[in-house]
Amino acid sequence: MPPVPTHSPTTGAPVPPHLIHTLSGHFLDSHGRVLLLRGINLSGGAKAPPDRPSWKRDGFFDLAEEGGENFLGRPLDLEDGSADVHLARLRGWGFTLLRYVVTWEALEHAGPGKYDYEFMDYTVRVLRKCKEYGFKVYMDPHQDIWSRFSGGSGAPIWTLHACGLQPRHFTATHATLLHCEHPTPKEADPQSFPAMIWSTDYQRLAAQHLFALFFAGRDFAPKCVLDGVNIQDWLQRHFVDAVCKLAERIRDAGDLLDECVIGWDPINEPSEGFIGHADLREVPKEQTLRKGTCPTGIQSLRLGMGDRVELDYYEFGSMGPRRTGTVTVDPKGRTAWLSEDDEPGGVSTWGWTRGEEWKLGICPWALHGVWDPSSGLCLRPDYFAHPRDRPDKDVVFVRDYWLPHWQEYVRRIRAIHPEAIMFIQPPVFVRPPVIPAEDLKGRACYSPHYYDGLTLMTRHWNWYNADALGLLRGKYTSMLQALKVGESMIRRSLREQLAMFREDCRLTMGDQYPVVIGEIGTPFDMDGRRAYGYTDGGKYKGDFSAQQRALDASLSATDGANLHGYTVWTYVTDHSHEWGDGWNMEDLSLYSVDDLRPTGRDNPYASGLASASSSVTSLSPVQVQPGPTSPLLARQLPPDPSMSALSLALHNSPYLSLPAMDYATGNLYRFLTNGARAPRAFARPYPTATVGRPTEIEFDIASADFRMTVVVRPEDAPGKPLLTEDGDDEEDGALPTEVYIPVVHYASEALLRRGDKKPKNVPPKLRSRSSFFTRSRLNASSATLVSALVDVDVQVSEGKFEIDGQTLKWWYPVPPPGSDEVTYTLRVRRRLGPIKMTREEEAYWDKCWDPDQGACAVS
Repeated sequence: MPPVPTHSPTTGAPVPPHLIHTLSGHFLDSHGRVLLLRGINLSGGAKAPPDRPSWKRDGFFDLAEEGGENFLGRPLDLEDGSADVHLARLRGWGFTLLRYVVTWEALEHAGPGKYDYEFMDYTVRVLRKCKEYGFKVYMDPHQDIWSRFSGGSGAPIWTLHACGLQPRHFTATHATLLHCEHPTPKEADPQSFPAMIWSTDYQRLAAQHLFALFFAGRDFAPKCVLDGVNIQDWLQRHFVDAVCKLAERIRDAGDLLDECVIGWDPINEPSEGFIGHADLREVPKEQTLRKGTCPTGIQSLRLGMGDRVELDYYEFGSMGPRRTGTVTVDPKGRTAWLSEDDEPGGVSTWGWTRGEEWKLGICPWALHGVWDPSSGLCLRPDYFAHPRDRPDKDVVFVRDYWLPHWQEYVRRIRAIHPEAIMFIQPPVFVRPPVIPAEDLKGRACYSPHYYDGLTLMTRHWNWYNADALGLLRGKYTSMLQALKVGESMIRRSLREQLAMFREDCRLTMGDQYPVVIGEIGTPFDMDGRRAYGYTDGGKYKGDFSAQQRALDASLSATDGANLHGYTVWTYVTDHSHEWGDGWNMEDLSLYSVDDLRPTGRDNPYASGLASASSSVTSLSPVQVQPGPTSPLLARQLPPDPSMSALSLALHNSPYLSLPAMDYATGNLYRFLTNGARAPRAFARPYPTATVGRPTEIEFDIASADFRMTVVVRPEDAPGKPLLTEDGDDEEDGALPTEVYIPVVHYASEALLRRGDKKPKNVPPKLRSRSSFFTRSRLNASSATLVSALVDVDVQVSEGKFEIDGQTLKWWYPVPPPGSDEVTYTLRVRRRLGPIKMTREEEAYWDKCWDPDQGACAVS
């Protein structure tokens, strides 16, 4: 690795020791160790106010039009003690990075320029709590389909009104598909909302119109003027101002920037809208996501003006989208546009004044000569294909419209957060444009999103798949060539696809910047939600094996030589089997209240189980006197360092929920698996900090076999060798390579069977004594380490190591100056083989679990 800069590349100021750097395609700490940042999105539940899931229609429009609701309690409830439990769980799963979801609506729901400072201050408090648990955070101004009121999340309702839209008529005109009004407002059945149908809203009128105005209103809608400025400038100014108000609040807290909040995403998953459409009379060939009604651009415009239109209808099966017929949609005269009566004299109740040329009651694109509402004819089918001032050029959305907005956003954010790492996220699967070095400033990260599309759309782990990214990038000439049959080919293909992101970064940003996949995950409601017991008479209840295979395949694709960071989508504190993540029937949360395992005995702590693990119900805990004198806490085993924040929280909180008590009585395995879905797929070993350059990691989930290779050069020493020639530490504080060793895979038998006999055949000198972890460092190429937490066989090609909680620390020599680089290897396996506890065994364990003793009451 190159030396860590002593002065900031953005400000020139001396860098503090906590600053994370972006160099040589990696994150580096102040000592020059390579950091692999992996974590989760917190949270999908932040897309809406508390108790406002997307399926609830009562007050949906009315409350928003009255100024909206606050988002206090999203993503975590700070009042009931559950935030500590959730963050401790995430930390125990090995996550160190949070993508913090916040919406424009949460910041400015009351009207233009009316900011919710109470919510911003709450956000600061949550971030401080995240900091307590050692998380690094990057902020995500999140949107999907622009807004809750156009079928997704993000912007407040007044932005739709500003763009001339009437969202109360969206369902009638198919301008979007609203979960709470499916299939019709009068006969709403939100449970029947088809999986992923919401994502087709990007190709419907509301989103296409909104994103066209936001990114390119000056070029394509010059008549659309509010308060004397084009709608593009008006919208972008309000969006950036709102995010900057939050950034200022975080800055003014004084202890969060760079220490906890390391960077900022731009607007989540930006869409082109109409921009770039070659022919509005046709569905763009690159629009591969087709499900349900599939309007062309001109059909959407006609529907928006109340015309009766016959649309193609598609079903999405195991072989992709297939046209199955047509459906006629009749708005019965209702239009998707505001009328003149909504803004008498061009003045809105929200406070803006609309330009004279922007006539309400008629489609704005008809005002610009794109089509004729009287005949329904498209007059300029290629209107959005060429910039207005360059009619001989084709539009390149990311270069011509996304990049200028991103540059302005970066300029504004860096004025508040000078050392911010800017996470670069263009539209999904679209390679970013070439970004000037003066914008990157040595502190940036490429953050694309990736989902296994076939699994996501079909809600099934298939025996075949396709190289979707390769198809989009022109790697194949036919779908047949992109087909991958069998799990090994699918996994290889996924890894090859994710390798393209490193090449994208190199070509458009340079070799300096790392890759963090901002969203990656898999659905848990596969196969008719059979893991919830909804099929086959409940035969498969609790069986997440298919989900585990799918998620492992995706996350394993980030390993190998890719070595990508990521933030998994998602963690939702109030997830339920009935409604999933609470948004558009999506179901990707790694945790669910409904998957908490009940205890079989009359447990006085069970009443607090759900309340302290979700922010939905009121807290009903058992009162326990805080502090070390508590009888429960007095029985607590010496704390696992990786969970020290939870230990502190238990001492400081008067509430002790059952999940937290699992940890307090020493059973970290139970705590980390309770409520988790397919945890063996996501709680996976990886190097969190590496001396030298990690070149490859591999983890076999079936055998719990982890391997790592690292290349070390003389310049990788932080000013001195880590080991002297005799193999001893040069001094206390020598930095090791650190590897997360998950209890979920490597738990000791003592932890799995607290009431059973002690494990046999363990060398006495390697057994843990009274401590929670083995502290003695071993000068050996291989050894068995057994602690109260883990039981592992470790092999290294050089150096010495120890187990400290869920962290393996590995010291090895750095070659002296003038020497060649060296390659070291590490292998970790569970001594007694992979954990194979059946669902029946887990149920038996739960039935006989005695929380008072922290052990199984049945021998």
